[in-house]
Amino acid sequence: MIIIFTPREYRCQLFFLLLTTIIVLIYSRKRSAFRAPLLQEKGSIRLSLPSAVPKRRFAALPSGKAGFALLQLLLAGFTLLSVGIAVSLGQVDVPLGQSFQILAHRLTGLTFGDSADILSGPNANIIWTIRFPRVLLALLVGAGLSLCGTIMQASVQNPLADPYILGISSGASLGATFSIMIGFGAGGVLGQLGLAFWAFAGAVGASVLVLALSGIGSRMTSAKLVLSGMVIHALCTAFANSIIYFANNTEGIRTVTFWTMGSLAAAKWDRLPLVAAAVVLAALFFLLQSRILNTMLLGEEAAVTLGVNLNRHRRFYLIATALLTGVLVSSCGMIGFVGLIIPHMVRAGVGSDHRRLLPLSIWAGGLFLIWTDIIARTAIPKVELPIGIITALIGAPLFMYMLLKKGYEFGG
Repeated sequence: MIIIFTPREYRCQLFFLLLTTIIVLIYSRKRSAFRAPLLQEKGSIRLSLPSAVPKRRFAALPSGKAGFALLQLLLAGFTLLSVGIAVSLGQVDVPLGQSFQILAHRLTGLTFGDSADILSGPNANIIWTIRFPRVLLALLVGAGLSLCGTIMQASVQNPLADPYILGISSGASLGATFSIMIGFGAGGVLGQLGLAFWAFAGAVGASVLVLALSGIGSRMTSAKLVLSGMVIHALCTAFANSIIYFANNTEGIRTVTFWTMGSLAAAKWDRLPLVAAAVVLAALFFLLQSRILNTMLLGEEAAVTLGVNLNRHRRFYLIATALLTGVLVSSCGMIGFVGLIIPHMVRAGVGSDHRRLLPLSIWAGGLFLIWTDIIARTAIPKVELPIGIITALIGAPLFMYMLLKKGYEFGG
């Protein structure tokens, strides 16, 4: 009934949202009886997280529930400030105060002070129709990629796991490349839905192939998952490059080439609902799965002792992250290193307990992509760099630093 009364152009997005909600609710209900006893006070067993927890935490990070709540409050405030700075900077700079006035007026309808000229001027249109959707998309995509990386690293128990390494991003990119080259991603709502569908199909297909390949022979292991992901990544990249090479579509080739480097330039208001719904639902679901994710860090033997079927959860989590990756890739292209480096940076500060790691990784991923997008737009005057280049230039040295840092170790 809700779908019938929904405007035609949003019915498909609402259908995807309702279907995903039903799947999440069914799965959560089935798993709700399980509570991993990480710390059993009355029994003789007392399990703790492995040495993935760093030996030393940053002294500046607060501890305890009150400190954790304060940290999240500070991150929320810094996010609001970052959004204001991001919409203010560009080819035409807008004073920060004016940017907040324009956003406040558009969001609440209220007018603050003598700002009639500001609210009706060209800056208001630039901020609301061009920059603000782009900043929101950066926040959502960064949060989603970081969430995917955190889940994959816990599921696979490998510090190199992320959507790019496991071939899921490459599968989504293959589907999106096919969509663009045959004209399904030409633009508009139908173009967006066609691109999203093929990116979905590519991401899910890649994840299914990774799971099938890693399950051949003996039981599935984290090493086999990573190696299978690297194989599927190479195959998807080869097929995508073949499509581009043999295509007779100059504009499509140009679009795909820029798109594979990652870009938020196509951000529009009609692209945000699907991305926002996917990221929010995935975040809520995985926040409820923190105890199972912690159990995965204990290893196969401890999980069997606790009665947890890791392979079943691992398969479901990889399919769920593949769906989310498909949505993210269809909206902004290939953006690497976010899902790889952000979880490691947060883990080095707060440890591997996913009750803390997940929400902070979501905040950090969104903030990271907002600021990398600022650099991509403003580093060179009148030139916009692909955001994937900036994330690689920043992420690679940071990851090298994490590898060389003696006080940090993933797994044990």
